[in-house]
Amino acid sequence: MTRWHLFIVTAACVAAAGVTQAESLRCNGRSTELGDLRLSVLRSCGEPTLRDSFCAPIHVGPNVMSLLQPHPGAFLQCLQVDAWLYDRGPGHLSATVRFHNGIVQSITYGHAPP
Repeated sequence: MTRWHLFIVTAACVAAAGVTQAESLRCNGRSTELGDLRLSVLRSCGEPTLRDSFCAPIHVGPNVMSLLQPHPGAFLQCLQVDAWLYDRGPGHLSATVRFHNGIVQSITYGHAPP
């Protein structure tokens, strides 16, 4: 591969790597993975730099919605989502760990949101 080809491949990888999906995060010599509990992440990585928590609505397909039409006073369920941002220091991408109901669902690397 020529230097020019290597440069193009490297530039394409850097451009596409704004935020990357991962399956694990290493903190203090321990690994945090998909499916781990929130307490396990706290034990491995400590307190996050930032935390966000919200209740994401659950979208149901049209066939089920026709059976479960909401009416005033109806309780609509949602999915508890927590996102923890870890600043991993100079030279390292930040890591965001996203939990659904207290279980790690995704780990992404990239810059902190503005």
